[in-house]
Amino acid sequence: MRYALGLEYDGAGFFGWQRQRNSPSVQQCVERALATVANHPVTVICAGRTDTGVHARGQVVHFDSTAQRSARQWMLGVNSNLPTAVRTVWIRAVDESFHARFGAYSRSYRYSILNRWVCPAIGAAYYGWCRQVLDEQRMHAAAQVLAGKHDFSAFRSAGCSAQHATREVTAISVQRQADRVFIDITANAFLYHMVRNIVGSLVAVGCAEKSAQWLTKVLQSGDRKLAGVTAQAQGLCFMQVRYDPKYALPEQVEAFPFAVGKDESS
Repeated sequence: MRYALGLEYDGAGFFGWQRQRNSPSVQQCVERALATVANHPVTVICAGRTDTGVHARGQVVHFDSTAQRSARQWMLGVNSNLPTAVRTVWIRAVDESFHARFGAYSRSYRYSILNRWVCPAIGAAYYGWCRQVLDEQRMHAAAQVLAGKHDFSAFRSAGCSAQHATREVTAISVQRQADRVFIDITANAFLYHMVRNIVGSLVAVGCAEKSAQWLTKVLQSGDRKLAGVTAQAQGLCFMQVRYDPKYALPEQVEAFPFAVGKDESS
């Protein structure tokens, strides 16, 4: 039987999603907990691997198991064997055509910035910090050049294993709530550090270090050296992944404290 599993986790105490030899990872914790409930080894495939310090509210994985367990038994058993920083939030039996990574229609991330003179004492693990005043309207307007299908080589960090850099951004927005600035981006897929590199470039525009036209030139150049710095990891959260409606997976985004940018392709 194949199962799809929804996860949320606080990435502050992990060296990213992917299994590590000598460092704690989210994947290791999840596989260990599932194996305990299933009573056999379990390997999980995720929708999108997150880096060290990056969080998730809407991660989706799939796994196969011969164990006969109800959804309630899976949920209670797995959560009781997970650290407090990781939780399963739903589980569904799916057919073998479902693939958490290759079957994803789109993925959504949110980057959260605390925009004030003083760095945070509370919640520092969940925000990037910028002391310069950011013009979120200027950032939002500049960001629209990234919408659509483009070669995102200029926002691709070294070490990226993707075969090509063409991605389609279906929605991108920048909004402010008091001293918090939120950057939401949805795309069919992402390159290594793509969101954090885009955020670093938008911050340069927002504090008037660079013009909106500069972002267009960066995108067209395909040169990573021309783009902004890579934003801090802790401000990034994997919010949602969408699949074919036939799988009837929960729309977790409805439970989020802030709405992500609407996927215009849906």
